[in-house]
Amino acid sequence: MAKGKAKTVYEYDDDHYLIEFRDDITAFDSVKHDIVGGKGYYNCQISAKLFEILEENGIKTHFVKLLEPNKMLVKKVEIIPLEVIVRNIATGSIVRNYPFKEGMVFERPIVMLDYKDDAYHDPLMNDDMILAMGLVNEEELKQIKEIALKVNDVLKGYFESIGILLPDFKIEIGKDKEGNLLVADEISPDSCRLWDAKTKKSLDKDNYRFDKGDVLAGYKEVYRRMFG
Repeated sequence: MAKGKAKTVYEYDDDHYLIEFRDDITAFDSVKHDIVGGKGYYNCQISAKLFEILEENGIKTHFVKLLEPNKMLVKKVEIIPLEVIVRNIATGSIVRNYPFKEGMVFERPIVMLDYKDDAYHDPLMNDDMILAMGLVNEEELKQIKEIALKVNDVLKGYFESIGILLPDFKIEIGKDKEGNLLVADEISPDSCRLWDAKTKKSLDKDNYRFDKGDVLAGYKEVYRRMFG
């Protein structure tokens, strides 16, 4: 068993893990931490459907099936310690750290890679650093960026169809036993910025991070639009 900030991963069999989505919610390297009843259910359901949508569009993921409302069966993968971030609209840290204006729409999506390690506060990496650390090889790095952009195309189009903008999101990539790269972890309002297309109101974890509103209400609204 491995317990993360908001999920617990259990051994299921030789080829699979069971992931339990808990109601924990954290921000700022877990400095802020609370329990939000129902959050695990919504994140699990949303993630499962988004993984299915990626699979339908030819993007391989670790998702197998839902076992319970807040538990999913996934293929075993070795997670590459990189947060793969795609940005479509300037907001959050890219506005704080670079001369972009809040709300600026990028002509081309920006792919950023952070080293996934709380001890180092998930620092931004460049290709040379990633290769020097031996996290992946050059071909895998190229594939990771290609996968990220394909995921962006699919998710951006899907969310726009239900009246939601996708300013940015982060995914994790894992390797299966054969060395194939699969989209792993989760895709949810915890890991995506999601805005109402008309009002630009946040429907994601920013409501919790910055005390902008009812975080669970945002997750419920995303769920409602996805499942009708």
